Order: sequence, then structure tokens, then C-alpha cells
Amino acid sequence: MTTSLSLPNSDIDPFSDEALADPYPYFQQLRDLGPLVELTQHNVVALSRHAQVVDALTDSHTFSSADGVGLNDVSNSSFEGTLIATDPPEHARYRAVLAERLAPRSLREMKADIEDRVDRHVEDLVSRGSFDAITDLARAVPVAVVLDLLGFPPEGRDQLLGWAERFGDINGPANERMQAALPAVDELFGWLATTCTRDRMIPGGFATTIHEAAERGDIPEEAVVPLMSSYALPAMDTTISALGSAIQLFVDNPDQWEALRENPALIPGAFNEVIRLESPIQAFSRVTRRTYTTEGFSIPENARVVIFYGAANRDERKYADPDRFDVRRQNVDHVAFGLGTHACPGQGLARMEAHAVLHALTRHVRAWESAGEPRRRFTNITRSLDRLPVVAHR
Repeated sequence: MTTSLSLPNSDIDPFSDEALADPYPYFQQLRDLGPLVELTQHNVVALSRHAQVVDALTDSHTFSSADGVGLNDVSNSSFEGTLIATDPPEHARYRAVLAERLAPRSLREMKADIEDRVDRHVEDLVSRGSFDAITDLARAVPVAVVLDLLGFPPEGRDQLLGWAERFGDINGPANERMQAALPAVDELFGWLATTCTRDRMIPGGFATTIHEAAERGDIPEEAVVPLMSSYALPAMDTTISALGSAIQLFVDNPDQWEALRENPALIPGAFNEVIRLESPIQAFSRVTRRTYTTEGFSIPENARVVIFYGAANRDERKYADPDRFDVRRQNVDHVAFGLGTHACPGQGLARMEAHAVLHALTRHVRAWESAGEPRRRFTNITRSLDRLPVVAHR
């Protein structure tokens, strides 16, 4: 890759096991090097400071998603035509299909039912005393809520969680994790094409709405499967990641849990703080369509960049004491859900689920205690736990 002005460079591999175990010292090194840093191991330019990440997320004319948001050609080919891999005006056309279903008014109609289901589930878990916060809570709630909303047929949808968990690998560089994820992507698209046909959808689900849009001619028929995948994958894994991170942060910061219990009105801000500190999606890629210049450095058109959400959300230029978990922090300007054209369309639903879980927990859990070592799931672009044994004291 040739840059129009000399950029600082680094041989850091943010996708190595060591970096994925604790990415934040590596992100600090990248931020310290400059606003744009060439990653020599991957031949891309890294954006890790908050200001430049905001630029990339809000300027789709300069930073395009149409050539894919992954760091390998196979991924970008596989996800061609999906919501995350299109630019306006095509992106707006696809996004409009489910805009009404994900609008605040529609979500409010589901709120009471979701809160009731979550509260009963949490009460049952807490009555046990100890449980795995990932398996029994973080995974259980999105599966119960999202699968019903998506409206996929029963056959095969028990595999959807496993496929969704590979989503964070397929969009990384062409390393071993990415290669191991390829069969799952093939299986997912095959299932969507052969099993999730119009006649087999559960009436009223999101998938039915997508099929109906194709029948009306709002979108081409060939867009149905990619669009279904756009909602099926991130809706599961990112919410699971956020809920798991929330429990771990409160186990590790009992004073913050006490503050939340005393004042549940802090829950929306507390959830923002969770996903600021532990962004479910750590990185996505773009390709420049024209020269981008910032702070005296420049990258030309047709350069692939990687946008590190997780680094931007801990940028000391933006946040005081950025590594500290503070449920009272003013943090609505985090980038965990993206911004601009590609801001997460399902973030309203994710927030509703997370807020319901936190409200239920504040009612039923007096204090948290660790019941064993957490285990992290190493994934190329998502930040997730695989195991989190806890004791919930009533």
C-alpha cells in the first residue's frame, strides 16, 4: 500500500492471541503513534483515535463499505450485498425494509413482554445462587427474544447461535480463526437459502418482512438471503457480548453495582459505559474512495483501513481516565454501535434487552461474587467471554 504522506508504522498484530486477550495496551500504542498508523503485518492503515474513527464512520463518501468491511477477500465476497457491505443509496434501500419494525414505537410495543420474560428468567437464575453468566444469562436472553422476532422456521435455528459466534472471525484477516470460520458461513447461507424460504417463515417475523419486501419489488430477490444474514448474525453475538461484559464489570466493581442498585435510573448510561469499555465489535474495515487527510497525515483513495472501535472508546483525548468503569460517566458519544449511515440498526432492540436484564438484576441481586476464572473467547473482531461463573447474593 502506498500512502501520499509518510505514516508511522507498526508491526503490532491486533488479531494475535496475545492482543485479543488484552487489546487495550496495543490500542494505546497505536494511538500514541499517530492518528493514522500503517499495520505492516496486514498492509492496512489503522484508525484508533476517537476523532478519526468518527470521521470514518460518518463519511461514507470517503470511507466506503461497498468493497466489504472484512480484512480478507473471501469474507468480503461472502458478504457482498449485505447491509454492512453497501453504501448509499443501496444501503438506505435495504435498511428501510426493517426500519418500521425497529422503530422506537414498534419496540415499545414489545417492551412489557420482554421485561416480563427477562424478569422471570433472572429470578429463576438468582434463586439457584450460582450460575454461568454467559451460558445461563447472556446467551439465554437474546436467543429467547431474537429468535422469535426473526421468525425463522424451527428446523436448524438451534445452530444460529453457533454461526453467529463465527461472525467475528470471518471478518478478520485471513488467519487460522478466519479459515476455521468459513464452513460456518457456508452453512448459514445454505440454511437461509434452502430452509428459510417464504413459505416456511413464522408469520410476523423479521424474515417474513424481508421476503415481503422482495415480493413487492422493494428489493431484488437476490438480496433476501444477504439481508436476513445482516440481522441474524450481529443481533445475537453482539448482545451476548455486551451482557457478558456487563456482569463481569459489575463483579469486578462492586461499588458501581451498589450505585446502580441504589439508582436504577443510571441503567441507560451504565450500559453505554459497558459497551464503551468493552465494545462488542472491536473493529471493521473500509476502503477510501478519495484522499483523507488529518493532522498532517494523508492516505490516498483505494486504501484499505481498519477502524478500531475498541481503541476509540478508550481514547484519553476524548475521555478522562478512560480505562475506569464509571456508571455516572457522560458517554453518549461512544462509537460502540457505530455512527452515521452504518450505525447499528438493531441497537434499539439491543438496548431494550440489556436494560431489561440490568433492571431485573438490580431487583434480585444484592451483590456479586466470582465463582471461578472467566474464560475469554478469542475472536478476530468481537470481544466476548465464553465462561463467567458467578454467585448472585439476594
